[in-house]
Formats: sequence, structure tokens, C-alpha cells
Amino acid sequence: MNTLGTFCVRSSSNSHMRTIALEEHFVTESFLRATGAYGKDLPAYMEALQPKLLDLGAGRIAAMDEAAVDFQVLSLAAMGFDSLDAATANALAQDVNDELAEAVRAHPSRLGGFATLALKDPDTAAVELERCVTQLGFRGALVDGTTDGLFLDDPRFLPVFEAAAHLGVPVYLHPALPPEPVKNAYFSGLPGELGHLLSIAGWGWHAETGLHTLRLILSGLFDRFPSLQLIIGHMGEGLPYALARSSGVLSQAAPHLRQPVAGYFKSNIHLTTSGYFSQPPLRCAMDVVGIDRLMFSIDYPFSPNGRGRAYLDSLQELLSSEDLAKLVHRNAEALLGL
Repeated sequence: MNTLGTFCVRSSSNSHMRTIALEEHFVTESFLRATGAYGKDLPAYMEALQPKLLDLGAGRIAAMDEAAVDFQVLSLAAMGFDSLDAATANALAQDVNDELAEAVRAHPSRLGGFATLALKDPDTAAVELERCVTQLGFRGALVDGTTDGLFLDDPRFLPVFEAAAHLGVPVYLHPALPPEPVKNAYFSGLPGELGHLLSIAGWGWHAETGLHTLRLILSGLFDRFPSLQLIIGHMGEGLPYALARSSGVLSQAAPHLRQPVAGYFKSNIHLTTSGYFSQPPLRCAMDVVGIDRLMFSIDYPFSPNGRGRAYLDSLQELLSSEDLAKLVHRNAEALLGL
């Protein structure tokens, strides 16, 4: 376990360390047409992001170069995907994955991919994941929150996790908009856009994804598939801070699990920094889960690459060279086979 005693001053250096970011997003025109996502009623700042999301070529590479980001693993910013029927979503997922594969083939040293999966049809989603990994060279899958209001510990989703474990690729669990009953109960009645913002990056996304992760553990998923690896972003969605209490309360009531809840953060779960650019959450995550389970991400374009680079620069006086290398590229290389 890393403790604060392992932090040390890293001598300044002009040499560039390979930088991999793996919660970086895109959309396609076909996705926008099918879902109506990122449409006319968006706030101005979201409208400005749409060209960046659509760019899978020169503009994206230039933005990476400006911040010295060497490699992005791309995933669909899938707002609206869950509203589609299963047949439409299956066809769209294949189309999106094919378009991403073209971009990766055009820039193989700069871009990689996480598969988009239509989880309303888990058996087809498992087949699509296999296609994406074995034929398109993708590094895993990114899935968003609940599907049809169900958490992914529901047994119907087992084929997807079984496929990921068999293929030896991770699943990235990403937040999604809250189901309507949750939105109404928890996030209504506030002025202006505050309820919506509270339901997403202001709090709700992180609370729900943290809850989702605990549910996956408690369901016995990682005992059923011991090799399965899960990635969660945003410095662990609040779980490192709460893990001692959560694990203590839940583990004693879960004799079916092979280890305490906290143990799965050493064997099956990885965290990324996406969207979090301050040092206290990183210190907590290092102390609780250790540097070997942490990876760098920016959350582009929702967070700018330059902010991610400035954050890495600030860590040079906090982390040893070895620990910084693990965070910035070595752990991702090992997990994703880069």
C-alpha cells in the first residue's frame, strides 16, 4: 500500500514521458442523427464541444500535440444511446465501432478504441465486443451507467462480462444520466440548471457510479470471473474516501464473497484521474488502492488537454519518477496491452 511516506520530490526534467489518456470521448454523425444528442437546446459551452467530439483526425491530433498527449483511447460520449430500441442500438453500435476503427487505422500510434455496446441485447453485445477486440483491435469496452433502469449486476448482462474476461480486456464503467425517477426524486426543485448539473458532474454521476461499482462487487461478479478487470474514472468516484467504512459494513454481511469488499480494489478494479485535477483525491487514492491501480485520463473534450497537462506538471514535485511513469503510461500499457 502506498502511504504519504512514498511521496518524494522529483527532479525537474525537460525529457518527455509518454502520456496515455483513456477516458477521452468522441461522437459520430450517425450517432447524433439516431439519438438527437447534443442538439439545439444545449448550453453554449456544449455546442462548442461538438466539433471536437466529431473530430477523429487532424484537429484531435493537433490538440493532443499542444498538450503533449501521445495516445488517446477513445470512447463514445453516449448520451441518448440508452433511449434507442435494441435493434437500432445494435446497428448503431456496429457503425460507431467501424468508424472509430477507421480513425485508429489512420493514426495507430496515437489513437486506440473502447467498444460501444448495445446492452439492451447482451448476447449481441458480447458478440460485438469479440468482433471489436479480435477484428478491430480495440482495447476493451466502455459502458454507461444503467440500462433500462437496471444496474449491470443484473444476471442478464453476464454474457458481456464473460466475453470481456474471456478476451482478457477491461470494461470501463462510465456515468450516465440518472433514470427519470431518480432525477425527479433527488435532483428536482432547484433553480435554473442547478438540478441538472447536480445530477451529473456536480455529484450524481459520481455517487451512482460508486454505488454501481459496489453492487458489481456484492453481486459476486468478480468471484464468478476472477480475471475480469473493471476501470472507473473520476479518481474512483468517491470510493477511496469511503472504502474503509463501506467495506467494513458490507463485507461482514457478504459471506459469499471470497474476500472483503476492499480487496477487489487490489485485484479487479482500476481508477483513472479523469476530470479530477487536484492533489488531495490523488493522495487518498494512492493511500487506499495504491499507485499500481491508478491511470491518467483527462476526459477530453469535456476537460481540456491543457488542464490535464498542467495537472501532470504539478505532480512532478509530488510523485517519484517511477510512480509518475506508472500513472502516466506504464499501468495503462500493462492493462490494455499497448
